[in-house]
Amino acid sequence: MRFLSRLALMGYSAALTVAQPLLRRKLRRRARVETGYGEAVEERFGFYAPAGWSRPAEAEAAAAAGPTVWLHAVSLGETRAAAVLVEALRARLPGMRLLLTNGTATGRAEGRKLMRPGDRQVWQPWDTPQAVRRFLQTFAPDIGILMETEVWPNLVAGCVGQGVLLVLANARLNTGSLAKSERLHLLARPAYAGLTAVWAQHADDAARLRRLGAPVQGVFGNLKFDAAPDAALLARGRQWRDAGTRPVVLFASSREGEEALWIDEFKRKVPAADAERRPLATETIANGLSGASDVQWLLVPRHPNRFDEVAQLLQAAGLRVARRSQWPDGEGPPPEADVWLGDTVGEMALYYGMAHAALLGGSFETLGGQNLIEAAACGCPVVMGPHTFNFADAAEQAAAAGAATRVVDMGQGVEVALRLVGDPAARQKAAAASTAFAASHSGASARTADAICALLARRKAG
Repeated sequence: MRFLSRLALMGYSAALTVAQPLLRRKLRRRARVETGYGEAVEERFGFYAPAGWSRPAEAEAAAAAGPTVWLHAVSLGETRAAAVLVEALRARLPGMRLLLTNGTATGRAEGRKLMRPGDRQVWQPWDTPQAVRRFLQTFAPDIGILMETEVWPNLVAGCVGQGVLLVLANARLNTGSLAKSERLHLLARPAYAGLTAVWAQHADDAARLRRLGAPVQGVFGNLKFDAAPDAALLARGRQWRDAGTRPVVLFASSREGEEALWIDEFKRKVPAADAERRPLATETIANGLSGASDVQWLLVPRHPNRFDEVAQLLQAAGLRVARRSQWPDGEGPPPEADVWLGDTVGEMALYYGMAHAALLGGSFETLGGQNLIEAAACGCPVVMGPHTFNFADAAEQAAAAGAATRVVDMGQGVEVALRLVGDPAARQKAAAASTAFAASHSGASARTADAICALLARRKAG
């Protein structure tokens, strides 16, 4: 079996090496829409300029006293969750220097906020033996922390070969990913078994991870419950919401194909004769389903590279769109619009603050849903579709707590959301349940930080 696994890893490595030109081409295409993908491209292949750590002299003494902690958070959500863990580690490890790797432009932009003098941020190395070796030799971390699902065969093999502690924190694994990993067991099992420790979000995640041979050492909960929303953005959103005259329904983190479903539902519920009466078009929906006098829609696509595409889709459907990026500085949204389009990055707390309820993007197509924890922390109740397998445990817990409602499709989702925002008592109860749900699941960052420090202490002592 070990021989077959080595052959599988060799084949995988060869395929990724051959695919490097395709990755470069993909990055060039993405950079046309999101310029961040064009930054420091050579880092992805293990080439760093200037080589090694670039640290100001005043940071040298402090950095020498603490370990080098490498943390990999691939995208925006994982980076935000990592922020609370980084804060907890800094409190426990004075002089710690952080090496942060990301895989997406939004994650890299968010990660800059975590940097202190002496820290370093680079792209995740492409998972070839050569890139991984150059990465580890350049930075020589004392410990590597992978967030949630980011287990890469050569990255694990490289750390095992160089004696680097490598853990999987905030770990999750859904049934679909387990089935895929079991089909690729010659690659997956050695990768999971090569980790030093795994700390799962939920007992079900732990059971699935153990089936792949992962050394699960605890169930610590979800770090995202410890990430407080931006207080200033949340307050501004609530101020704008309270100044309005209509309940606001947010379609949060919508994905490709879902906006078209929503448009079809909007048109189906708005008689053609009412099309000239906007903004009373939404009044027709609300009166028919929830008793509210009117409804304002707010739509926020999940991926920034789709902002223009979604704006064009909405306008082609005859809807009047007010883009957040074009609102006057310091002023709230314009009232004369069928849809407010949230086309900015880093303002989800603002959007949740503006909303009385939210449809959960990614859950109305077979995409696995999006994280609903931030919505709960902002006191925004969620209506979710049938597809939440990427966040199954959090979704079920939220539903049980009254912070979320499950529906079968977009049509029912729109109906339930409108009924909720049209009933002040019901929406206040759901908002309170959301806040309580988020508060009741905190503490994962402290548990994870303590476990990491214990590993480092054992390594130092032994």
